[in-house]
Amino acid sequence: MGPQNLTGVSEFLLLGLSEDPELQPLLFGMFLSMYLVTMAGNLLIILTVISDPHLHTPMYFFLSNLSLADIGCTSTTVAKVLVNTYTHQRDISYVGCLIQFSFLYLFACLDSLLLMVMAYDWFVAICHPLYYLVIMNSHLCGLLVLVSIFISFFLSQLHCITVPQLTFCIDVEIPSFFCDPSQLFNLACSNASTNTILMYLVGAIFGCVPISGILFSYIRIFSSILRIPSSSGKAKAFVTCGFHLSVVCLFYGTGIGVYLSSAVSPSLRKGAVASVMFTVVTPMLNPFIYSPRNTAIKRALQRLLRRIF
Repeated sequence: MGPQNLTGVSEFLLLGLSEDPELQPLLFGMFLSMYLVTMAGNLLIILTVISDPHLHTPMYFFLSNLSLADIGCTSTTVAKVLVNTYTHQRDISYVGCLIQFSFLYLFACLDSLLLMVMAYDWFVAICHPLYYLVIMNSHLCGLLVLVSIFISFFLSQLHCITVPQLTFCIDVEIPSFFCDPSQLFNLACSNASTNTILMYLVGAIFGCVPISGILFSYIRIFSSILRIPSSSGKAKAFVTCGFHLSVVCLFYGTGIGVYLSSAVSPSLRKGAVASVMFTVVTPMLNPFIYSPRNTAIKRALQRLLRRIF
């Protein structure tokens, strides 16, 4: 097949995790169950925070926005997987591909920035408790979320402008279950070095900058916790921060795995498996990490369920 410009391609083929027809029902059930759990868990957190005045605080405001970003990240990828698996098709249109990875990077970047904002919230609450309500006022909280959305949108569009510059010498078969730019760059026969550099530069921006902010916040947090005189106070503070740290480690651990697998792994299927962890498993686990041991959310959830039933 001769070289063809990407703008002339009308559709792509998503190979998914496996092309074995016997595994398709299993994959459909797996993705559907994880998607339903993700939607139910994150929607429940959002509804609980909205319905209970006791949770109208910066921490739970950011948590509800994180849940909304998780819903968007999962819906962007899994919805197309379910449709293709159910209809026994693997195609996605050119426009659909651009829209899909644009929204995916939008929500992934928003996740990253919100985790940094939540770390800053914990830093103010623990290191400057007397000034917490003054610093973390409603205007600042809203501004932090809006700025995070704007930055995420800007970085996602940087990814979009790189793809139409590519040409291909082979069939456009993406060895993943969604349109991943890194996979498209691997399939390009034209010089994609500039595009690849830009992609990893953007990845470094929405990865390294938030990680640096989170590390700075938690260094200050831990130093403050160690100065707490009572052992029970230290334990409670460490447990509370542990929820957020667990989500941070899960998100960035899987995210780095996706980027490294696409860069150094000879097996593109391994990259697809890493992408499942990043785009599906992590958003599904976040509600289970935050909710079970969070007394405030459990009590608010009980009050919500009593009102409903």
